[in-house]
Order: sequence, then C-alpha cells, then structure tokens
Amino acid sequence: MRHLLARPAWALGVLALLVAVVPIFFGNFAVSLMNDMGIASLVALGLVLLTGIGGATSFGQAAFVGIAAYATAWLTTSMGLSPWLGLPFALTLTGLSALLIGLLTLRLGGHFLPLSTIAWGLSIAMLFGNVDALGRHTGLSNIPALTLGSWSLADPRAIYYLIWSLVGLAFWFSYNLLNSRPGRAIRSLRGGAILLASVGASAYHVRLTLFLTAALLAGLAGWLYAHMNRFVSPSPFDVRASIEYLLMAVSGGLGHIAGALVGAALVLVMKNGLQDVLPLLTQRAGQLEAVTFAVLFILILHYARGGMMGFVRRWMGAGVTSSGNPSASTRPPVAPLAQRSMPQRGTPLLEVKSAVKRFGGLVAVNDVSFEVNSGEIVGLIGPNGAGKSTMFNLLTCTAPMTSGQVHFLGHDISQMSQREVARLGLARTFQHVKLRPHMSLLDNVALGAYARTHVGVLRAGLRLDRVQEQQVLQEAQRQLDRIGLGERAHEEAGSLPLGTQRILEIARALAADPLLLVLDEPAAGLRRKEKMALGQLLKKLRDEGVTILIVEHDMEFVMTLVDRLVVMNFGAKLVEGEPAAVRADERVQSAYLGSVV
Repeated sequence: MRHLLARPAWALGVLALLVAVVPIFFGNFAVSLMNDMGIASLVALGLVLLTGIGGATSFGQAAFVGIAAYATAWLTTSMGLSPWLGLPFALTLTGLSALLIGLLTLRLGGHFLPLSTIAWGLSIAMLFGNVDALGRHTGLSNIPALTLGSWSLADPRAIYYLIWSLVGLAFWFSYNLLNSRPGRAIRSLRGGAILLASVGASAYHVRLTLFLTAALLAGLAGWLYAHMNRFVSPSPFDVRASIEYLLMAVSGGLGHIAGALVGAALVLVMKNGLQDVLPLLTQRAGQLEAVTFAVLFILILHYARGGMMGFVRRWMGAGVTSSGNPSASTRPPVAPLAQRSMPQRGTPLLEVKSAVKRFGGLVAVNDVSFEVNSGEIVGLIGPNGAGKSTMFNLLTCTAPMTSGQVHFLGHDISQMSQREVARLGLARTFQHVKLRPHMSLLDNVALGAYARTHVGVLRAGLRLDRVQEQQVLQEAQRQLDRIGLGERAHEEAGSLPLGTQRILEIARALAADPLLLVLDEPAAGLRRKEKMALGQLLKKLRDEGVTILIVEHDMEFVMTLVDRLVVMNFGAKLVEGEPAAVRADERVQSAYLGSVV
C-alpha cells in the first residue's frame, strides 16, 4: 500500500474507484455531501496550485465561483439557452475577469496581493446583490437542470457521476501540468523572479497563467453549483466562502494536489457535524461555528502547516520525490533537443565596453572593459568591495547599466532583460544557490531547458507534450551524467550538500545549451576536495567547448583553473592577463594578494 500511495496517479485511480461506489451503498444525504465535496475540491485544487505551489495567496476564489454560477444562471433563465452553452459562457466570463484582475494585481508583492484579493472578492459579491438582472440580494431561481438527451440530472444521484468525472479530469490535468515544462516553472515560482528569468521564463507570466488556471477551476465549480442547486444568491460567494475554500486547501495540504480533496472532505464533514451538534448545546450555533473554524484554522497554521497530506507524506517516508517522472534511462531514447551551433574557438563572445554603474553618488563600476573569447575560462576577481558582484549583475542584465555597452554575439544586450539574455545563450549560476529543494535533481536540471521548448499549459495538462517532455528529461539526464550525478536523478535537491548543489546548478545551466556559462563565486563555502572536484569539472567542460566566465574571490582556486584573469579594485579594472603575469603584478599584490604571493 505504501508503494501504491507513493505514486499519485495510482492513488487517484484507487480513490476514483471508491468514489464510484458511493451512490450504490449510501443514501441521498451522503451523495449530496459528496457532490458538495467534489465541487469544493475544484476550488481548493486551484488554491493548492496558486497558493500552495505558486506562492500567491488569494482570498477571492469564491468570487470566481460566483461569476461562473451567475453567468450560466443568467444565460439559462433570462436567455433560455442550454445549460451546456452556459459552460463555455461561464468559463469565458470567468477567464476574462481573472485576466483583468490578474493584470491589475499580480505585480503587487508582499501583503498587498492578499489584501487586493479581499478587496475584489468583496466588490464582486456586492455587485451580485445590486444588479437587477441578477435578482439583487434574492438571487436567481428556477435554473434549469442539466440533461443528457431525455435524462435529467436534477437528482443528486444523477449529477453525481458528472461532478466526480469532472473532478477526476481536473486532478488528472493538474497532475500532468505539474510534471511538465510549465509545471516546473510553476513549482519554481517560490524561488523568485530572478531564478525563472535565468532560465528564460517570466515569473509574472507564469503566475498570471496559474492565476487563470485556478480561476477556471473555480468557474467550473460555479457552473456545477448553479445547475446542481438550481438557485444562486450572493452569500455563498463572499469573502467568508473564500476563506473556507482556503481552509480546505490548508487543512488538506497546500503542497499536494490530493490535499484539495482531503481538505474539502475534512472541512465539509466537520461543518455538517457542527451544524448537527452545536444547536443541541447553544442557541448561538451560527456564531460558534464561525469561532470553531477560526480556531481550527489557527491550530492548523501552528501545528500542521503541511496539512493532512503532510502527515501522509511523513508516513510514506522521505524517499518519495516530488516528481512523477520515470527515469529517463528507463525510456527508449528519442531525438535530442536542437542545439546551438558553437562559435569557432577564439571568437569574441562577450565584449564589455566602458561599463559604468552608479548608485547615487557611489560609482560601483567605473569604465570597465574586457572581453571573453569562445572556448576559454576567464576569471573576474578582486578583493571585497571591488565591484565584482555589480559587474556580474550588469553582464547578466540583472541590474541596468548607467552607461557603456555589453555585446554578446554581436548583440548589444545592455538594455535587454535577464530573460531575453538567457534565451540568447547566456546561462548563469548564483552565489547563494537557487535550487528548488523539494524538486528532484532531474526536474531541477530540466528547468534549465525551459527556453528550448514551447509547450503551454493546455498541451501539458492534456498530455500532448510527451515527446518533447521525454526529450527534456533525456537532456536533463545527460547533463546529470555529465557532472557525475546521473545515478541520483530522483533524489530531492535539498538533500544534497552545498558543494553538490553548486555542481547541480551548473548542470541546470548546461541544460540551457549555453554559449557562455557565467558562474557567480562557485567555490564559495566549499571544502578543499569539493573545490578540486569543481575545478576538474570546469576544465572538462572547457575541453568540451564550453566558454566560462567565473566571478570569484578565491585566488588559489582560480589561478590554476583559468586561461585569463581580469582584476578589479574599487570598481575599476586594475589589470588583465594570464594568471602568472597577474600574480606577479605589484598592483595586484598590493590590492589583493598580500602574503599569498
């Protein structure tokens, strides 16, 4: 059983079988409760994706449920059209609303985004209650039931299988999505915009796409809600309902798609139980129910942040990785991803011309010029405060340049974004390692190939990306083999020591098929043996034709590794040349080396 549960696809299959027999053995109340659970789990699933995995908290998902419910209710009651036409109408209106709201709010950071979701959640619910065409506060009634030919789905048992079929498809879609190109970007959102930009992805666009996906899941729930209950009013779609949906996602487990289903079941069963028990104890059952749920929310945040699925994961053991991808080595080989043509060895690849960076009155980089040729390792060194990190940020377009130019393959990249430069073939690592600790080594490296493929959310969710996905995983496995970590492909990256994590970052950068690899202090924090292993790897990559620029302060490490050195001091270039000549230079000795020479 533990092996079975370790595979989400099999676990969902077993769950689907159990759900299918409920109408056979249980009464109408249980069937109706299961219908409510199914609809609620769709909304909670969107929150697991958006909040738990994507890191964007929303207190307004009930508003999207309401937009879809009112849209199909109005279309079928006022216009007399089929409820099945209400589905595309409801999803279109929900999607357009989410797009507009997302464009206005998703650039907000910190606590401003959750506050904005409360604002539009309140306003949309108030809108429902103040529009005559929507029945104002009395709502819309006599919504037609769904039909299949002459078979009416008005009865809870009749609509049960439609609801749970759609729930199953939604979970299948989400599972496929998370184990795909856009899914790896979604799972990396918590790593920050700079991480995603370094592989050629836009964090804003990924978050907006995820926001739309979560809204459409809520819209599907709203369509089902309207035609199951055949009545809509504003109260089920206010902020209190949104908080309840969020409670479902949190209590089930924000980091697991199965948590949406577990949380919906837990909250609705508890809610129904309290509604039965509290009236027997007090005349203020409604107020006590709200207090009880508030206390439950606080306890979960304190003692079970991983939700129920967090307990399940611990029971299953730490060896289960976050990826559902089988090892690339167990699949038949496919045609490799297209690769860039490497420039001839010795060709100027990167040219920095009179780079200047000012922060107010401070000149961090002052008129620095140098170049990197294809097929060599160049070191950019200097003492603390020399301007190395600022220069690195200018080269990778993480920070804008005050004046000067940086040419990469003949393109002036000075005004480009980091994402655009990454897509040109400039890959980087980070001084402070930016890996996703709960993703496997294979998925972390596959993220590096993001810009080499073009599969979107719809194709990924419908499993129409299998050939390209196999190509990506094959490339990721090749890069892991290249750096000596091939046999550890399905371990979680967070379990690796720092030195191995730095090497893994290099593999992720190599998966982008770069023309230039820029390393930000790769030896920082490493022990001597780890530095030696890293140096051997970098020499091996150079021999294979990879061009490398290293920004580093460890003189012992770079002196035996690089072909040329550029030394900075106080923001300016001090000297440039071969390592032996640089070591002998009196200006370098005075500024940097001291007693090392």
